[in-house]
Amino acid sequence: MNRYSYQKLSAILVSIAVIGSALTGCGTSSKVSANTSSTNAAAASPKELVFYSAQGYDDAVAKAFQAKTGIKVKLVDMSTGPLAAKIEAEKSNSHWDIAWFDGDATMQALDNQGLLLQGWTPNDTSNLTQLGQSLVPADKAYYPTGVTAAAAIGVNSKLLPRSEYPKDWNDLLKPTFKNALAMNNPSVSGPTFPYVAGLLNLMGDAQGKQFFTSLKGNGMKVGETNDVEIKSLLNGQVKAVTIQDSALVAAKAEGNPIDIIYPSSGVFTLPGVIAINKKAPNAEAAKQFVEFVLSSEGQKVMLDPKNGGGDSYFDPVITGVEGSSVRQNDGINWLKVDPVKSSQNENDIKKWFNDAIIH
Repeated sequence: MNRYSYQKLSAILVSIAVIGSALTGCGTSSKVSANTSSTNAAAASPKELVFYSAQGYDDAVAKAFQAKTGIKVKLVDMSTGPLAAKIEAEKSNSHWDIAWFDGDATMQALDNQGLLLQGWTPNDTSNLTQLGQSLVPADKAYYPTGVTAAAAIGVNSKLLPRSEYPKDWNDLLKPTFKNALAMNNPSVSGPTFPYVAGLLNLMGDAQGKQFFTSLKGNGMKVGETNDVEIKSLLNGQVKAVTIQDSALVAAKAEGNPIDIIYPSSGVFTLPGVIAINKKAPNAEAAKQFVEFVLSSEGQKVMLDPKNGGGDSYFDPVITGVEGSSVRQNDGINWLKVDPVKSSQNENDIKKWFNDAIIH
């Protein structure tokens, strides 16, 4: 889940400006054949499923679904911020059927505008784990497809003795991490916003803000992307980073000297979420697609790093589906970040962080 750029203003403006061309130029089309497993109407005249996504494995999943059902899929692949802006800009004349990206706060913002199909339950939601069930909104407007930690602590095992590994978030304030810690900007990096919002909720708003202010006073560096932070960690510019755990797992899987710590007080959920357009031109096929994604067959496609790269290192929320052995899948204290509250406070939190921590 590496494509997490939320409402970065410049990206949104560009996205809105190019909507007309994006509808014909951003997607990839697969083969077309009869859909023998859909309703009679759909089988007689299969329609194209328009799929908006910001997931690394989206193309592989689209091809697997098409091969299984014969339903043609047009993929429009963008980062999350421009994708959400595109959906909002098209709300009076929407063309998409499925939207899939990381971050329930962003999906909730679309739901708040009445853009998503509500009240529909896929056939296999009984297979969701307890964590998965907790991530389904009351109006059933979107469903979780997997989860990563919005941030975990990654340390360079060659630079930091195990005795000095942090165990919880407050340990990052120790002199060990003076000028030796980095994180991303929540206005640029999508996963970083629920990390910041989550800590403000966990610690309390005032204490949480003081925590980040103290990190700044301890010389914390703020960057923009996971790749940059991992490079600084491996180059010895910092001893620790707080970024999305799937990025850390992917880097560790490549043989890099990285150890990953999940703070004892908890880490904050960043679910992949999938939704159907309230005015979906091909709603029945869209429902089949969601059910495919939530099936063990669809999850197998998603979990293959050959298909999704770092995005494939997520924690499954489907019973009986096992995540990669490279990542820690047990013993994590997951804390849900309220998407309703987060969607309401997102702009204020990002502004505070920009004014108080970056500048």
